[in-house]
Amino acid sequence: MAGWGFSCLVETGHNRILFDTGWNGNILLHNMKIAGVKPEEIDKIFISHAHWDHIGGINHILAYENISEVYLPCSVSVNLKNEIKQYTEVIEISESREICENIWTTGELGNDIKEQSMVIMTDKGNIVLTGCAHPGLKTIIKKSRELGDIHAIVGGFHDSDIDILKDIPLVIPCHCTRKLNEIRQKMPESYENCEVGLKLQIKELI
Repeated sequence: MAGWGFSCLVETGHNRILFDTGWNGNILLHNMKIAGVKPEEIDKIFISHAHWDHIGGINHILAYENISEVYLPCSVSVNLKNEIKQYTEVIEISESREICENIWTTGELGNDIKEQSMVIMTDKGNIVLTGCAHPGLKTIIKKSRELGDIHAIVGGFHDSDIDILKDIPLVIPCHCTRKLNEIRQKMPESYENCEVGLKLQIKELI
């Protein structure tokens, strides 16, 4: 079931991390059920930024009371942090750091709208997950490359300059990407369509 916003599940064997929660918790739970994902088996939540279309479903997941940690940019409101603290531990992110084995945050990036992205280390290269890329793809990719070469970038690209994507083997632009057609036309070999239920499997982590 499609809806405005973005959410994806990152599975690394020992960890199940929900990256953003979309805008509608009912849609989120519906899609998880169809995909065979049990909410009570999710370990952590990673929030890219505090816009409603990325956090709207969080209360539906926290209600299961199994989440050990929620990773939030430091800049999100005190009220949001306090609400989440009623359910679980809040980890405030400012700098780049490892959040669990082979999974890093870029740290809080940007000025007007601050955002963190996720970097997943694999044997093929790193996979970068973005929320809306408000800080700009150039900033996100530059920071992510400090952790190694990039194999794929997945998520919202907003209205970023897309030339920075040319050397990345797999590009999957999702929610809020304004230059979708341009990316598809200029990068046909690396472009893959993003849609509800898309599954990306990388066999081995580093």
